[in-house]
Amino acid sequence: MNLPHAGELAALGTAVCWTVTSLSFEAAGRRIGSLTVNLVRLLWAVGLLAGLNLVLRGHAWPTDAPPEAWKWLVISGLIGFAFGDLCLFRAFVDLGARMSMLIMALVPPMTALVGMAALGERLSPVEWLGLVLTVGGVAWVVRERAPDASGRMSSPSLRGILLALGGAAGQAVGLVFSKIGMREYPDPFAANQIRVIAGSIGFALVFTAMRRWPRFVAGFRNGRAQAQTLVGAIFGPFAGVSLSLLAVRLTEAGIAATLMSIVPILLLPIARLRGEVVTRRATIGAIAAVVGCALLFLGDPRG
Repeated sequence: MNLPHAGELAALGTAVCWTVTSLSFEAAGRRIGSLTVNLVRLLWAVGLLAGLNLVLRGHAWPTDAPPEAWKWLVISGLIGFAFGDLCLFRAFVDLGARMSMLIMALVPPMTALVGMAALGERLSPVEWLGLVLTVGGVAWVVRERAPDASGRMSSPSLRGILLALGGAAGQAVGLVFSKIGMREYPDPFAANQIRVIAGSIGFALVFTAMRRWPRFVAGFRNGRAQAQTLVGAIFGPFAGVSLSLLAVRLTEAGIAATLMSIVPILLLPIARLRGEVVTRRATIGAIAAVVGCALLFLGDPRG
């Protein structure tokens, strides 16, 4: 018997997964550093995706991908993971998961703008409204001065904001290059595996250039951080991506993408439970950003 609204439930499950992922990586990053967390979780993801592809496709590695697909997907992985996630994970430490994921709501409008420049795509009036609403909602929140844990009025860290913006830009550009690569190699799980492999190699080169391998070894020995990173890897590039693909397959892409974009709202009550100050302005701004994402996706006639 078919489960009613299975696609919508899968999209909501994706949002929950990405919420868990952001909190797990924030906690692990505070213990062993964002750079170490990035490489460790990508190595976990390579193994998890290899097992998944072995079950789904009969072979663990994307050896059947054509060279043109490898080129674009490797570029996508380097930009999306090695640059974008390097920025995002440092933002988790500087800003926390809630503010970082709110800024990551800018990925859809950034992707739309990059798509216009690189692929000749066009936005409808409703999509332009969604873009403006998302950017406005995020900007309204990050400009707010709110009381911190000690009661003093402070603004979010400028460095953290710039890092989160770098994370959003990296993910947006990476998504567009993924779209180009998947024209030649449409299998989403295998294509994602190529991106993860490229990201792992990119981070390995960064570790070598910065002579950070001793810190990696020390971080790998931190059992609690490893457990948090494994949880993030399972709920992120493994379960989260899988559920997102299932959601897009079972329901309209616009509805699925809109439900998956509610992570900033899901993080609000969690932030309050953790003792963070969540103002009315922060709540309204997060809702405005998510509504803007909804208009971007639902206003797309192709969705």
